Amino acid sequence: MDILADVLDRVRLGGTVLFHFELGHPWSLALPVFPDALFHYLSRGSATLVLEHGRKLRISAGDFVVVTRGEPHVIYSDRRTKPFPLQDLDRQPAHLGVVRHGGGAQPFSTMICGHFTPSRPSRGSVLDLLPPVLLLKPAADGGWLEAILQRMVSESALKRPGQSVALSRMTEVLFVEVLRSWVKSLRPGEGGWLGAMADPHIGQALQLIHERPDLPWTLRDLGHRVGLGRSAFSARFTKLVGQSMHRYLIARRMAEAAFQLESSDDGIARIATRVGYETAAAFSKLFHRHYGLSPGRYRAARRSGGGRKQGGVREPEVAN
Repeated sequence: MDILADVLDRVRLGGTVLFHFELGHPWSLALPVFPDALFHYLSRGSATLVLEHGRKLRISAGDFVVVTRGEPHVIYSDRRTKPFPLQDLDRQPAHLGVVRHGGGAQPFSTMICGHFTPSRPSRGSVLDLLPPVLLLKPAADGGWLEAILQRMVSESALKRPGQSVALSRMTEVLFVEVLRSWVKSLRPGEGGWLGAMADPHIGQALQLIHERPDLPWTLRDLGHRVGLGRSAFSARFTKLVGQSMHRYLIARRMAEAAFQLESSDDGIARIATRVGYETAAAFSKLFHRHYGLSPGRYRAARRSGGGRKQGGVREPEVAN
């Protein structure tokens, strides 16, 4: 099993380009809080990104930034310019194409802004493992990121049939490549289970848990399967994953149960058995503690959910 592929397939991560900018100096844009991760690709020029809590990043042509928690931030070419609220731009959200903004002086900048959206958001998702802000230098990674983003720039420049679907698919590929690049940069103990997958022992243990979350795994059992003693395995798992094996197993079972509640009409007792619980009562109690809703209410809430709201701009759900 490819754990990352399985997780991403179930999360059904999509997204799109929100804005394609041509910016004349001086310019400054203020982005409100978003419920999803926002990304910015500066294909030409230079700028400064300042997060609400004060962290400042200098970005230049070819840089790719992900604000993973949707935190409010400002991007500008000149800090003395009053930030223009993004939601006040005279443009319909569903309309794609170039937006010209700023002054008329050089240097001119070109930037695309978009978002990554999990169609099935879940507690402890892949996005939660990323740092609050992620800066990637495409040129140092063989040009793959620049190639995808340039294709997205050209796709978003003109309105064409099937454009929203094309951009959503490209955004999904983009996110996978971003994860791959980030995972390669991690040191031992960083990145939660994503980083731990590279460890020969813990990676194998994660594989076993994901393949059969219903089994009554113990530290001794898993340690034996991956060639480590109980104590050594426990310490190594906690150090690399960031939580104990027992807590990770419960989280994995709850994620699997949530997926089955959303994607099937199977009864709660049957789902409880599939994820390793002998009674529906024991499962329901743990599920409520994990998600804050009973399994039945969770299923009803997810199935009755409407469109997502993006920073004051309502957009339709992205079909995957």
